[in-house]
Amino acid sequence: MTMVNGNKIVLGLPKGSLQEATFTMMKKAGFSISVSSRSYQPTVDDSEIEARLIRAQEISRYVEQGVLDAGLTGYDWITENQSDVVEVAELIYAKQGLRPVRWVLAVPNDSPIQSVKDLEGKRIATEAVGIAKQYLARNNVNAHVEFSWGATEVKAPELVDAIVEITETGSSLRANNLRIVETILESTTRLIVNKDAWKNDWKRQKIETIAMLLRGALAAETKVLLKLNVSEANLKAVTSILPALNAPTVTPLNGSAWFAVETVVDQSVVRTLIPQLKAAGAEGIIELSLNKVIP
Repeated sequence: MTMVNGNKIVLGLPKGSLQEATFTMMKKAGFSISVSSRSYQPTVDDSEIEARLIRAQEISRYVEQGVLDAGLTGYDWITENQSDVVEVAELIYAKQGLRPVRWVLAVPNDSPIQSVKDLEGKRIATEAVGIAKQYLARNNVNAHVEFSWGATEVKAPELVDAIVEITETGSSLRANNLRIVETILESTTRLIVNKDAWKNDWKRQKIETIAMLLRGALAAETKVLLKLNVSEANLKAVTSILPALNAPTVTPLNGSAWFAVETVVDQSVVRTLIPQLKAAGAEGIIELSLNKVIP
């Protein structure tokens, strides 16, 4: 039951820990979003998008039901809810950086539990009850799983034997004297769509456009544009050490034996690349940040 008909997309955006990173990525993709502190209806500078700010845990259910046409949420919550939706794009970003998050089984440092098999008959606390139960079922282990309303890390060992918790770096677990037994699920952000909305030609095209722009914004997060000038005598030496998405763009400068060169490179290599370019004869080197890279 899609709520809005015609040329409009109802898009669910994640409220909470993923909100700031999502708004930033949408901005780089070309969509400015503003929201008041008490509103669940953000304003988007695109008249074809109606946004709803909803907990990431709930978005996949509302997309499946058609209350939302599309949404941005974690693969973990799609799995938790076992939602029947179309996954249009995987977007690797999280609140602390461009990496997947992990749901892990963790226990106190001095716990005798060393593997999932040791959970037989034990008590487990987690916010992701479905993920935990699916994990136990795959391993033929019977254990009691209880929903945790928060502060899950502090519940072991006094209240429960183990926890299933989300982590990016593991620092919070270590701070609570917990060790990771194993990773249960890796999760990235997904752009998902209601199946009926996906059959609508206009909505599909609009959502595919949003996906393309988001992918481009994410690709630009780790890229920069390098521009430089080089003489004809040094051109081959400079271009031979330049990595590029395809090949460097080389443009003759009017009235001289010099060329302007530009290329997109990984930001991680720039600090070693620039000295090499300078030594090879490059001059006037400029490094520019990017908003989007569309292959």
